[in-house]
Amino acid sequence: MHRFVLSLVLIFLAAVSAPPPAPAQETPVPAIQATIQNQFNAFLQDDVATAFTFASPTIKSMFGTPENFGQMVQQGYPMVWRPADVKYLELRNVAGNLWQRVMVTDQAGRVHMLDYQMIETPDGWQINGVQLLPSAGVGA
Repeated sequence: MHRFVLSLVLIFLAAVSAPPPAPAQETPVPAIQATIQNQFNAFLQDDVATAFTFASPTIKSMFGTPENFGQMVQQGYPMVWRPADVKYLELRNVAGNLWQRVMVTDQAGRVHMLDYQMIETPDGWQINGVQLLPSAGVGA
């Protein structure tokens, strides 16, 4: 009986002295979507210098200047340069990388699916790359 009581006391002490569970980590979704939206807003205002601040160090080193970056976006991603509508879909973790799916409708009404690779830096969330996904074919 003495061992039983001692066991109960030890279990109680272990439960009381156990550290509290770690708080659930905040989801980065709002911050990631804000970063992408802020870049869209900068493009809509022709503010390539501000748009460039949302790019990761890797992207910044690839293009060197905001002007080079803006020219690439205008030519390669016109739907990003002048979107008519933007909808944020799922945030996925693929092989340790976070990818935010974004549905962009361009000025002509065409829908484009893009994946934004996001990285967390000392300056906050930044865009490390954008992939234009192939359009789903329409079947007959």
